[in-house]
Amino acid sequence: MQPAFKQEPASVPLEAPKAAAEFSSPDLYINRELSWIEFNAKVMEEAEDPSNRLLEKVKFLSITSSNFDEFFMIRVAGVKRQVAAGVEERGPDGLTPTEQFARISAKAHGLVGRGYKLWERELVPGLSAEGIEIVSREGLEREERQALRKAFSDQVFPILTPLAIDPGHPFPHLLNLSLNLAVSLERAGKPLLAVVQVPNVLSRLVPVPSGKSGRRFFLLEDLIAVHVNELFPGVKVRAVAPFRVTRDSDIDIAEAEAEDLLETIEKELREREWGRAVRLEVPQGAPTELVEFLISAMGLSEEDVYRVDGPIDFTFLREIANLPGTEHLKDPPHVPVVPPRFARPAALFDEIRRGDILLHHPYESFSPVIDFINRAADDPQVLAIKQTLYRTGGGDSPIVHALERAALNKKQVTALVELKARFDEANNIIWARALEEAGVHVVYGLIGLKTHGKITLVVRREEGVLRRYVHLATGNYNPGTARGYTDLGLLTANPAITDDASDLFNFLTGYSTEPAWQRFMCAPMGLEDNLIRLIEAETENARAGKPARIIAQMNALARTRVIRALYAASQAGVEIDLIVRGICMLRPGIPG
Repeated sequence: MQPAFKQEPASVPLEAPKAAAEFSSPDLYINRELSWIEFNAKVMEEAEDPSNRLLEKVKFLSITSSNFDEFFMIRVAGVKRQVAAGVEERGPDGLTPTEQFARISAKAHGLVGRGYKLWERELVPGLSAEGIEIVSREGLEREERQALRKAFSDQVFPILTPLAIDPGHPFPHLLNLSLNLAVSLERAGKPLLAVVQVPNVLSRLVPVPSGKSGRRFFLLEDLIAVHVNELFPGVKVRAVAPFRVTRDSDIDIAEAEAEDLLETIEKELREREWGRAVRLEVPQGAPTELVEFLISAMGLSEEDVYRVDGPIDFTFLREIANLPGTEHLKDPPHVPVVPPRFARPAALFDEIRRGDILLHHPYESFSPVIDFINRAADDPQVLAIKQTLYRTGGGDSPIVHALERAALNKKQVTALVELKARFDEANNIIWARALEEAGVHVVYGLIGLKTHGKITLVVRREEGVLRRYVHLATGNYNPGTARGYTDLGLLTANPAITDDASDLFNFLTGYSTEPAWQRFMCAPMGLEDNLIRLIEAETENARAGKPARIIAQMNALARTRVIRALYAASQAGVEIDLIVRGICMLRPGIPG
């Protein structure tokens, strides 16, 4: 079996398992959280790859940082909750939550340190050679300091609010992922503490007005730190250190008890900003007394502190990666191909009737999917459109606007908007309300489940009969991510698939029992069982001496039953190739 990234070998040499029922040794499974860190290490490898162009490396380092933010907000937060609750149950990998956290911490610290070494040793010199610099105060000339002081006074100072910390002013509950300055002060010989939040409404890259060639920037937090004494007139500033806090941001909703799911999720989104702290990032040289105070104030331990040798939070590097005039430092833009069958958009329904169309994004354009929904919205012969929406992206979504237009054109339009799409909840609430105002019938999914299926059903009158068309896909109805993520989409008028699509929407929006599917496999009502049956069929083929092969592509492989079935198939002689994008708990390469 070949994973999409390198996995750790088993901790000890293993004997070949005797039967599927015996696949219970912890050495057969990789911890899912540690596997995720290996996945992010693969992203880091793209930043380190010498064959990649400079700003591609910068972009991948930014992605690594963003990935870690979500990992701590959701996965690490969940493990820490288990540790706090005293859970000692061991997972398939044999680790308790306490043991998991210790290993997560060690690996995460190592990977973060690796990113900062890359930044300091390779990316900073590379950017400087191209005239792109993040300068320190020592690197500024007198005229530049004066220009930055004016920029601080005019554009930054009016926004700032110093927050004193004393018995009358308890430690502020700082927003999740907010960048702040801890300030050590002294007045009349008495030590004082304060916090200044770095405003996220401003870019962290402050241009340095300079006669020098190239692009030179000063970090916003450094600009504030240099002039922080102006926020505390008459008080001596002893030390300043930037810091960033990451909070538990998982949303836990008792859906069965929620009278209005939309309002409940809105409330949870507001509370997400105030979850329990799970990580503290500080500079390597931050004063010990400030760091110890922050650890205590946030209820953290030393393991939760990430001391970094460089700017805190590399997500701002996206701004550098997107600087105009730097095209020579990036990969040439990819231009997706429009398949020849879409040369005449007006004949789109005719083409789908002529035969199924499989689209492979981003190599093939997402525009046929948008055209399909736009055509359905405007075609007077289309009577109904039903669609699931998981992520549509921010800004103007052409998909959402097409559904609104369809409703205004008096078509029956139903949109199943998944409000629980992680970190897109706020976007989806906005779209849901806009769709409802346009006359779309909006449904919010099933209690206790997330609707991940990406499917559109169009009902059209043709020569006196109703014909149905379906778009079925991985990915999302988001034209932005469709330019960067690899996904498959199927446009079809196959009756077996269109029947299943109709049954699925009735199941999702009404009270019907599970249909007798013709082609679909749906979780949680049998997808896993059906996959295992397919794996076992190949296992029996191998045992009977017949050709036996499994090729599977997936986002994650974390179901123990499926992993055991794959082990049994491999042991029987089935040739297996796994293409796993992220988490993979199966350990490849075990003898036997």
